[in-house]
Amino acid sequence: MVISKKIKAYDLVIFGTKGDLARKKLLPSLYRLEKLNKLYKDTRIIGIGRANWKNKEYKKIAKQSIYNYNNKILEKNIWKKFSSRLHFLNIDVNDINNFHKLKKLCNKKKRIIIHYFAMPPSIFGIICKGLGKFNLNSNKNRIIIEKPIGTSLKTSKKINNTIGKYFLEKQIFRIDHYLGKETILNLIALKFSNSHFFTNWNKNTVDHIQITVSEEVGIEGRWSYFDKVGQMKDMIQNHLLQILSIIAMSPPDNLKANNIQLEKLKVLKSLSIINRDNINEFTVRGQYTSGLLKNLKVPGYINEIGSIKNRNTETFVAIKVNIKNSQWNNVPFYLRTGKRMPIKKSEIVIFFKPNYLNLFKKNNENKLLNKMVINLQPNEGIDIYINNKVPGLDSNFKLKQIKFKFSYQKEFKNLYLYDAYERLLLESSLGNQSLFVSKKEIEASWKWVDSIIKSWKKKKSKVEFYKAGTWGPESSNYLLKKDGRSWNKI
Repeated sequence: MVISKKIKAYDLVIFGTKGDLARKKLLPSLYRLEKLNKLYKDTRIIGIGRANWKNKEYKKIAKQSIYNYNNKILEKNIWKKFSSRLHFLNIDVNDINNFHKLKKLCNKKKRIIIHYFAMPPSIFGIICKGLGKFNLNSNKNRIIIEKPIGTSLKTSKKINNTIGKYFLEKQIFRIDHYLGKETILNLIALKFSNSHFFTNWNKNTVDHIQITVSEEVGIEGRWSYFDKVGQMKDMIQNHLLQILSIIAMSPPDNLKANNIQLEKLKVLKSLSIINRDNINEFTVRGQYTSGLLKNLKVPGYINEIGSIKNRNTETFVAIKVNIKNSQWNNVPFYLRTGKRMPIKKSEIVIFFKPNYLNLFKKNNENKLLNKMVINLQPNEGIDIYINNKVPGLDSNFKLKQIKFKFSYQKEFKNLYLYDAYERLLLESSLGNQSLFVSKKEIEASWKWVDSIIKSWKKKKSKVEFYKAGTWGPESSNYLLKKDGRSWNKI
């Protein structure tokens, strides 16, 4: 999965170039790739939108977006080079005949075309039809699509089947930006290149695993989208299940995309089904109310701008997950994600089983499990906690848990750490699907998630309230407490 240097010129077409994704993520990431000299000299970036802009106006908007979302940094010489790549086409995708404008522009340069669908999935089929009509979907071309791909297994299949009429699976790059994070990539190296972890990463030595993805933000103007999906569909179905599948996957035959995706798929298919019989035992769902976050008062979910009162949409989910296979049977995975939490944090915590021989019980009442904390964001790195003797003349052994810390920024201070979107944009230009999600993975995830959502509805499950600035409903603590465990302290 090392980034290749064999980069060829291509046209990157961004549908929805006026939207938040393009302005906040794509354009700033492409600008940084320019700075790193990772864009081929003749590559073009073509923004598609309904605005009646000329190229000059598009460049002005792009410049402001890059400045705003690149730490207020814009280097004159880099911008000059980057802006020369920018083109804008006024296209209403709902009028398929408009796609002739894109055909005309792309015909001038016979090269690979990468179409980035930075638009709602409901528009994907229309875009594909327009591309197909003007032969902009030939085998050499690719598309990049963003989550959520559907809102259920049924709708996901419909979207995938529609796209499949115009593009082959090898042409489709489904993004989950968590897969572009350096720490997620390192999980594969950590597990499979180190004998200590390779032999101890299973039910024989692991007590349980926790995955937490917490957000400080609330809805941020996304009410019309988020209230239809909730935290389960927005975060669990993609990000957290992808992280879980990488943690739990068996070694692939090699690092080719299809082999990595196959092993992840096996994990997703092995997840124990959660249904109406055990839904209350294995899941907790919550919704934030008004509270204090970093000493600032923030509104509750139903008081956010644009909200509709008394909705039952969850902004927090905690789940106990069991994997029914020989490697992980009886090792619980606890997932937790929510909005308006005390801090923004993504971490994986692997707790190891205690030593069967306890020589130090007399002076050590607390049973301190060895653990490894993999920090995904912020401050990417790995912390390993072990028990160590407290220095002293006392003949009795008193133990204290100490931490060995690895930091990416300190260890690789002379190397550039790629942002997730930078890496994924670059990998898509190279045609490498290793860091992208397959159709079968998406559908396996939806099948498992659908069962939970349907069970909540059948049980008429109500969200439990938690104050903004806290770690969710008290029931989420009980989810672990009843197993004799507790969430890792952050």
